[in-house]
Amino acid sequence: MTLKQAQAVAQELGDIALTDAKLQAEIQRLNRKSFVPLEQVKILHDWLEGKRQARQSGRVVGESRTGKTMGCDAYTLRHKPKQEPGQPPTVSVAYIQIPQECGAKELFGVILEHLKYQVTKGTVAEIRDRTFRVLKGCGVEMLIVDEADRLKPKTFAEVCDIFDKLEIAVILVGTDRLDAVIKRNEQVYNRFQACHRFGKMSGEDFKRTVDIWEKKVLQLSVASNLSSKTMLKTLGEATLGYPCFVTLGEANL
Repeated sequence: MTLKQAQAVAQELGDIALTDAKLQAEIQRLNRKSFVPLEQVKILHDWLEGKRQARQSGRVVGESRTGKTMGCDAYTLRHKPKQEPGQPPTVSVAYIQIPQECGAKELFGVILEHLKYQVTKGTVAEIRDRTFRVLKGCGVEMLIVDEADRLKPKTFAEVCDIFDKLEIAVILVGTDRLDAVIKRNEQVYNRFQACHRFGKMSGEDFKRTVDIWEKKVLQLSVASNLSSKTMLKTLGEATLGYPCFVTLGEANL
């Protein structure tokens, strides 16, 4: 299409009216991330807390987009770091996301960065030693490793050492691919046998979430009856049971 043709089309259709200020404000509100506490998140937090107190390791497994990351991150935020004058911070729960093809150096680097310590240069042994000292000094009781299937096979031994030598509960988070990876190594699998599956929503959980989302996120002036049997069926088919809705702004639940 030439410029003249485009100008002709634009002239024929006319100018696009500016969005009403009130409507624009509502669009911006709906575009903000909204969080709804799910029962399955509370169950996850209870499971994680049990592991932290018992210093036991395990894994959290589920499909992508089911809310594993949000749930684990929220649990970490419930354990706020404490800082005493002249003392290193006390971080009872540390949560990290690791990069692709994560080796030992990358793993230790992410841990140090999360705990606000400078990543020093040196051999793997030197960086490992510094990481262990920092984990111990910060009083870390649980280390949550998200996207754990990105760990290189040999790096799983480093994760096992954090659990074995420091008595820190290590939680691996990932998809079913994580299960396939760790089951190849009996020693790794034995340390992370305890598993919490974070699944998609269905039944009453789905209905309750839709009801909360309609009332607290959409905040429509007139009820839309999204939680009616017919609408729930439509929403269930559209979302496939994943705890997020993207029709009117994304609501990360």
